[in-house]
Amino acid sequence: MTATLIDGLALSRQLRAHIGAQAERLAASGCRPGLAVLLVGNDPASAVYVRNKVRACEAHGLHSVLETHPADLPETALLQRIAALNADPSIHGILVQMPLPPQIDAQRVIEAIDPRKDVDGFSTLSAGELVSGLPGMRPCTPWGCMKLIESTGVSLRGRHAVVIGRSNTVGKPMALMLLQAHATVTVCHSATPDLAHHTRQADVLVVAVGRRGTVTGDMIKPGAIVIDVGINRDPEGKLCGDVDFASAQAVAGWITPVPGGVGPMTITMLLSNTIDAARRTLPD
Repeated sequence: MTATLIDGLALSRQLRAHIGAQAERLAASGCRPGLAVLLVGNDPASAVYVRNKVRACEAHGLHSVLETHPADLPETALLQRIAALNADPSIHGILVQMPLPPQIDAQRVIEAIDPRKDVDGFSTLSAGELVSGLPGMRPCTPWGCMKLIESTGVSLRGRHAVVIGRSNTVGKPMALMLLQAHATVTVCHSATPDLAHHTRQADVLVVAVGRRGTVTGDMIKPGAIVIDVGINRDPEGKLCGDVDFASAQAVAGWITPVPGGVGPMTITMLLSNTIDAARRTLPD
């Protein structure tokens, strides 16, 4: 068996075409969706992520504002900028790139963002809406993973899904979204004994731990859907995921590549959240 690739680049292009059309309609009604991105410090990876987000906005009809601040920016100054963006009617989404320097409390910053502009879906209100099954902002990476799974045509109802990772940004919301799709969900993490015992039972396996080679082909149920969220580098410096792709591809039914799988979908869902936030400002 050779797994079918789940092409995140192709799916994101398809979804972004729809997002661009939505942005055009909103602009025609006098509401051009706007996203503000704040970068604190000079982390090279963060700078690349931010650039990609701004370019995606501009390519699909959204207005983008990029603010870069020095690594020694006081927390009070960042909170003041967020307050000003909260009050700016031309800005519908606010994203503060993580990680932040140690003098800044990341959760305090997240909670300072107007929940209506929380396009990352990280606030406690957004998390509560997800837990309660209410509509709201969904964290972009797990939401993108759900779209990738959906693209296989396989129904999640009654399937056993295993999520490796329990972060607030990926693992936990991923598990909740899978539950809402009527899957039976197991969450594994660093304290889980015999990880392979659980992964071999998974019809859908989502791996989000940030460690190369966490899952190998002998840990995968034949025919399973494998979603690799990890971004790492191998000894040659090439990008790779948390899953050993070569051995996994020989067993799985569907698998996401790294790069070209989950990454493009994360930005796509950020654009979608910004469109939704802009739409909610329109009169009924």
